[in-house]
Amino acid sequence: MDPEKQRQHDGAVDADIERLPVDLLAHILSLLSPFRDLSMYVRRHPPHLAAVLCYKFVTWTRSAALLPCRADVRAGGVSRRWRWAVERSLASRRRLSFAGQRTGDDTAARLVRAAVNLRDLDICWGCRITDDGLIKISSADCVGNLTSISLWGLAGITDKGVVRLVSRAYSLQHLNIGGTFITDESLYAVANSCANLKSIILWSCRHVTEGGLVALVNKCRRLECINVGGMRVPPESLVGLLSISPALEIRSTARILNLNLNAGVQVS
Repeated sequence: MDPEKQRQHDGAVDADIERLPVDLLAHILSLLSPFRDLSMYVRRHPPHLAAVLCYKFVTWTRSAALLPCRADVRAGGVSRRWRWAVERSLASRRRLSFAGQRTGDDTAARLVRAAVNLRDLDICWGCRITDDGLIKISSADCVGNLTSISLWGLAGITDKGVVRLVSRAYSLQHLNIGGTFITDESLYAVANSCANLKSIILWSCRHVTEGGLVALVNKCRRLECINVGGMRVPPESLVGLLSISPALEIRSTARILNLNLNAGVQVS
C-alpha cells in the first residue's frame, strides 16, 4: 500500500477506535493477551482494528500509563480514555503473567495494583524482578485473594521479598518458588501465613533444609503435594515428612526413586 494511503487508513482506524465507548474498549482489551503475544501479533498482521488495539495496549502497559495524570495529559500518544479503558481491563483480569518478559519492579507493581480481582500471578523466568518489586507488589489489594503465585527461576529475589509477599497471601493454594535462592525463612513465612496451601514447588532450592520442610508440613495441613527435586535434603528427611502427613505426595528426581525406600515416597 502507498505510504500516504497507509497513513490515511491507519488514521481512519484510529478514529474508529476513539469513538468506542470506554466500557466496550475495556472489554475488548480484557480479551487480549498482554505483552509479547500482542506485539508479535501487531508485527505479523496488516493494520486493522484489532492490530491497532493490540499496539495501543502494549504501548500503554509499557509506559507510565498507570501514573496519575491531568485530563489534558497524554502518555505515549494515548488519551486519558485509553488510560481508563486499560485500568478497567486490568481490574477484570483473573490471571496476569510476566513470564519471559523483561518486566521490571515498578511496571510489575503498577499493573498488579491495578488488577484488583487478580487470582493467579505468574512472575517467573525472564523478569527483572528484585526484592524491591516483590515488596511493592505485596502492598496490592489483590494479594490477599491470590490463590496461585509463581516466582519460578527469579535469580534476583531472596527471603526479604518473598517473606513480605507470602505473608499477605492468606488465600494462597499453589506456590512455585523453584530455582530461587530462598532459605528456611521463606518457608516459615509460608507456614505461618498460608494455611490453605495445597502444593508447593521447591525445585533446586538448595538453601532450604529439613527444618523448613518440617515447619511447612506441620502447619500447612491441607498440603497435598511438594516438589523437592534438586534439593540437598536427604531422603531420610522426606520419610519424616510422610510420618507427619502420610497422604503427602512428594515429587522429586529419579535419584530418590532408585533408593527404593520402603516408606513409600511417591516420585513423579
